[in-house]
Amino acid sequence: MDYFIPLLSSFIIAFTTIRLCKPIAIRTGLVDSPNARKIHVGEVPLVGGFGIFISILTASMLFIDNSRHLNLYLIASALILFLGTLDDRYDLSVRVRLVSQVIVSSLIIFGTEIHLTSLGNLFGMFEIQLGFIGALVTVVGIIAGINAFNMIDGIDGLAGSTSIITFCSLAYLFADSANELFLLPILFIAALAAYLMFNLGLHRSLSKVFMGDSGNMLIGLTIVWLMVIGVQSEQQYLRPVTALYLIAIPLMDMAAIMIRRVKRGVSPFKADREHLHHIFERAGYSRKQTLCIISLMSVFFAVIGCWSEVEQVPEWIMFFTFLIVFAMYNWALQNIWTILTWLRKKS
Repeated sequence: MDYFIPLLSSFIIAFTTIRLCKPIAIRTGLVDSPNARKIHVGEVPLVGGFGIFISILTASMLFIDNSRHLNLYLIASALILFLGTLDDRYDLSVRVRLVSQVIVSSLIIFGTEIHLTSLGNLFGMFEIQLGFIGALVTVVGIIAGINAFNMIDGIDGLAGSTSIITFCSLAYLFADSANELFLLPILFIAALAAYLMFNLGLHRSLSKVFMGDSGNMLIGLTIVWLMVIGVQSEQQYLRPVTALYLIAIPLMDMAAIMIRRVKRGVSPFKADREHLHHIFERAGYSRKQTLCIISLMSVFFAVIGCWSEVEQVPEWIMFFTFLIVFAMYNWALQNIWTILTWLRKKS
């Protein structure tokens, strides 16, 4: 019951904001139009991210005690939302996006003076202390999270569903925390649920909206920042290696596709239709089936991560297991059509 009012408030604010902003987005041209990479019907308003941000901003002011850390997070969130909105409207260059993401990440890291100081005992022999490069590693981690959730946002409901799964995992791991910033995952779960009602068309009266780069960048920033706080808290709520499992699908999809692009001699940031959800579609699965399968995969990894954290499975075992899974994942995607052809012949 302690969370019911914040949950309800966050949901109502996000739902109302999205509904009110849709006609404004259409009038100002903040819409997503179909093209060779984007297959949908008509121009879809890109207001999901704005609705989520207004919900989090309002609910956090109502239910989370004011602090420098909260204020800096909200400022960084507003900046990343602004960057994403500009990208949605004007399609910014990769260089501009990356430089802006570095600035926003640096603001929150150096403003709060919180960053990773250790990667844990990943090799079973010693703890990897980061020392003076800890802030740099944290900046890289935040940028990776921002772009991982940006890249996976390719079909209806996917970015929203995978991020809800991650926020649920964080809420579970932070359940006994006295730090009120850990209410943020709860607020995001409700705001994302409101967004998904529009994005998935859960009622015929709700026309479709997209999250846009503004939304998925906000989600990536928040998730990685909450993970950093959880790792660096006096009572460590999760270890760095656990974070890999909580964002396993977006992270592995981003890393694998960047590897494939570099091998082909193109920019790792060059957009294409080779993501995991595209492959499922080309293999004959519907978008709803693809959403369900990838969401279940995310749930599987998140459960393994949470269970391993609670049971304190050695970090080196978790790390090498993740590396093996990623190697298998990357190999499977590189050889997916050969594998499917072989399976069809066998069947």
